[in-house]
Formats: sequence, C-alpha cells, structure tokens
Amino acid sequence: AGAEVVKRAVELDLASRFQESLVCYQEGIDLLLQVVKATKDEAKKHRYRQKISELLFFSDGKYHKQIRIEENATGFGYEKLFQEYLTEIVSEVWVEDPYIRHVHQASRYSLYNFLRFCEMLVKGPCKVRTIHLLTSYDEGNGRSQQISGLEEIQQSLRNYGVTLTIAFSSSIHDREIRFNNGWMIKIGRGLDYFKKPQGRFSIGYCDFDLRPCHETTVDVFHTKHTKKM
Repeated sequence: AGAEVVKRAVELDLASRFQESLVCYQEGIDLLLQVVKATKDEAKKHRYRQKISELLFFSDGKYHKQIRIEENATGFGYEKLFQEYLTEIVSEVWVEDPYIRHVHQASRYSLYNFLRFCEMLVKGPCKVRTIHLLTSYDEGNGRSQQISGLEEIQQSLRNYGVTLTIAFSSSIHDREIRFNNGWMIKIGRGLDYFKKPQGRFSIGYCDFDLRPCHETTVDVFHTKHTKKM
C-alpha cells in the first residue's frame, strides 16, 4: 500500500500538482513508518529508513497556501476547506479557538459551528479518535451554558468512539486547527466566519456552503513530521 501511495505522489509531483503530491508523500511516509515498527529484520529496517529519508527530501515537508474569502462569498463550508487534508491516516485533531461559546452572543454561533466541524470529522474519510479543544471561558452569564453545550458534544462524540478533551485558557488568542498528518489551518475568524442566518428557515441555515461569509483569510501550512524512525 505504501509503494502505491508513493508512486502516486511522484506522478502528482511530476504533474506540478504539488499540494496533492505532498498529501500522498506524507501518507506514504506514515505507512512506511508503520512497516519499520513492525519489521524485526534490521536489514529491511535500514532500507525502509533510507527510503523514508529520500521521501522527506523530495517532499521537502514545507507548504503554504493562502485562501481569501471575500465578504458575502458562499461555497466555503467546512468540507470545502478541510476535506482534502483529512486523509485516512488522520486520527487526532487539535482545535485552538478562543470563541467556542454559547449561542446567546448576538453574532456568534460558535458552539454550533464547532459541532458542525465535529460532524464533518465523524463522517470521514479520516478515522478521528481524539479531538482536543482549547478555548476560553464565556464571559458573564453564558459560562454554564457554554460548559453544558460542550459536555453534550463530548458525550455525543463518545457514542461514535471519539474522545473530546476540553481545556480553557484566558490567554489564548491564536485560532488554528492541526491534524496529526502534519497539516495546520489558520483562519482569521476561527470557525466562526459565517454570517448569522436571516432566519431559521432561510437557505443556508443548514447547508454552510450556501451561507454567506464574513471576509477572512485562511492560511494552510504543512510541516515535516519529526517522528523517530
């Protein structure tokens, strides 16, 4: 399986489809690392390690792409932004966003947005088993509703075999999402870049691809794994 993925990575690289090739390179590296761990033959281990080193060299391990979402633009649901980076090897996700709070806020639906994001992870094709959330406490009277909502999401995810860990920080400012295959996405507005729906029965209320967006910037990075071979 690893050889086929690497072959595909090379083909994409030669076709100048660098973003897709990097995904395949990373997946191939991870598959080979699993083989190294399972192999007892030292000669084979040495050959696999050499191949992994070559792949790390060719893939470079560095990538940066910027997406500009214009005011009132549509077609930017979570699947649109994240799906291509959620390869089958993704099992762990980190979300840092200071505003995962309750819906009492006039312009924010962040708790529902986080739920939608989790639903996307559950649907796959990745096999996420752990989601780590770092956010800040709601200020004022919304704290108990915030904690209650997050605990409800936590329990619901547990029914799907996914563990949600929740931590709070008063100093968190950055908004970023990281996957354990090396991809990191930074959104200027975090998960809350959608505008408030016009009504509960308006187009775009359920389908985020049809929901108008606030203007924001999305930066996508990839950093080379530092796993011990």
